[in-house]
Amino acid sequence: MMAKQIVSGVLLLNKPSGISSHTALARAKRLLMSAEFDSKKAGHTGTLDPMATGLLPICLGDATKFSSFGLDADKGYAAVIKLGNQTDTGDKEGQVVRTLPVPAFGQNELDDVACALTGEQLQTPPMYSALKKDGKKLYEYAREGVEVERQARPIVIHHLTLKKISPDEIALSVVCSKGTYVRVLGETVAERLGTVGHLTALHRTSTGGFDVVDAVGIDELGDLSFDERFTRLLPIDALLTHLPKVCLSDDETARIKMGQRLNIKDRVQRLNFADEICQVRLYRDDEFVGLGQVWNNGRLQPVRVVQR
Repeated sequence: MMAKQIVSGVLLLNKPSGISSHTALARAKRLLMSAEFDSKKAGHTGTLDPMATGLLPICLGDATKFSSFGLDADKGYAAVIKLGNQTDTGDKEGQVVRTLPVPAFGQNELDDVACALTGEQLQTPPMYSALKKDGKKLYEYAREGVEVERQARPIVIHHLTLKKISPDEIALSVVCSKGTYVRVLGETVAERLGTVGHLTALHRTSTGGFDVVDAVGIDELGDLSFDERFTRLLPIDALLTHLPKVCLSDDETARIKMGQRLNIKDRVQRLNFADEICQVRLYRDDEFVGLGQVWNNGRLQPVRVVQR
């Protein structure tokens, strides 16, 4: 019996509402499997709530070795905040736990709030999240009615715009660092306006240099022929294009794949060292070899290598 060919690459999926990121991943993976093909490993680069829609990059096969770059990337979202009611989950899926009147507000007030919430800050994760405390997810505690103390974490709001779309609704657009909870941001916006609120829509528009306009829906992927589905896969190194490129000889490639270090002093001057170490993409001709790190003295150390 012939071994299955391993499917490797990055699929930009446009997740629909009503399913978890894990379910979306599983459905997409099944559509790329057959008697000849399997991906073995698969993962996504940042969970979206079941209610949320939008860009969910999925890593298959060897691409999973580099999924952390997607997890760490800045992300863009569009959302709608409904003022007046606070829910236990921070979105429309939860139960209303508090109600306050909605004060009159205009665009000037929204611009002031957006300006005040832009930049570095601390944000306390919500109870309805997948973060763990003593090996148990916070949302599991929340469902049991248990409130767990959470440590505020540093985040960065790079860009935030707020627009009034009705007397009690606000359209939110944000570009933020990893670990930012837009549900909490929506509650904070409402608080700054003197009321409470929750999200009624959440859509991820971008992450790690990718845009949702280039993503494919699960149903759309399923309507394609099996061969056509593979045309939607991006290369293994798609998450690394922001890193500088280092080309290797055949001998250097063989040594790197054995885990050996190299001296590439002749190529160091082309690299920009923000610190003592620079992460780089490694290639033999046009073939992606893996991820490495270079010290400013010219020493190259392999970090993750594609064995093929």
